Order: sequence, then structure tokens, then C-alpha cells
Amino acid sequence: MYLCSANKLSYRDPIEASTCGLPVSSKGTDTILIDLLRKMNRNMELILRKLDRLVEIQRPASGQMVRPGVSLPEDMPLDVTTLLSLPDHLRKSALALATLREASATDLSKETGRVRAVESDYLNQLVSMGLVKKKRKGRDVYFYVES
Repeated sequence: MYLCSANKLSYRDPIEASTCGLPVSSKGTDTILIDLLRKMNRNMELILRKLDRLVEIQRPASGQMVRPGVSLPEDMPLDVTTLLSLPDHLRKSALALATLREASATDLSKETGRVRAVESDYLNQLVSMGLVKKKRKGRDVYFYVES
């Protein structure tokens, strides 16, 4: 560590600096570092055990990882990476559409709990991205995910 005092630049050992200027032998320094590394290792092992427990709690019997409260259709037409790349509001619409297979903006708004006009806008954004197709049946427009 470099220190600037009285217009002089001097080097000071970082270990010595961390011990408040008290001289510590290199053997003492080694034991301090080894103790710190052992503590870090114990903490990492503890964190890994906790993460493993969390994974087990979140994993359903099927073995797939799913967020609580989210059920995915078995033959999901959209892949996971595509869904994760979408913003939350579009992902919600895409998941609801994948569940319903084919729906109008009105049907989807009932599923998501959002206003029909908002849902229509989100669905058209998904169409412009090429993730969703739409077709007209009379006056109604139906959206679907091509598998």
C-alpha cells in the first residue's frame, strides 16, 4: 500500500497496515490468512447447504424447476430462453396464451386480469416479435403460438 505523507511517497505492507502498524512475523501473517480462508470456506459450505435446501423445497415431484404459483403446460410451445428474454408483462401474456392455446384479447384479459386494450397491445407486440401468430374469425382476432 502506498502512503503519501510530508510530500513523500512510501510503500507500506498491506498486512502491516491491516494490523495497525504492529509488526507481525510472516509466520503470523500466514496463520492469519489461513484462518481467514478456513472461515470463508466454512461460510461457503454453509451457503451451499442452504441453497441445496432451497432448491429441494422449490422442486416439485416431476423434477422440473418452477416458480411457486406458475404452472407451465406440458408441451410448452415457447422455449424457456425465449420466455426469460421477454419483459415480465409480455411473459405473462405469452404464458397465458400458451396455456389457452388460442384466445382473443378479451379471453386473455380475463385470464391475466388486465384490461382488454392493454392485452391486445401486448399480444400485437408478441406478433411483431414473431413469437405469436394471429388469425381473424369474423370480427374477432384470435392469437396463438405456433408449435
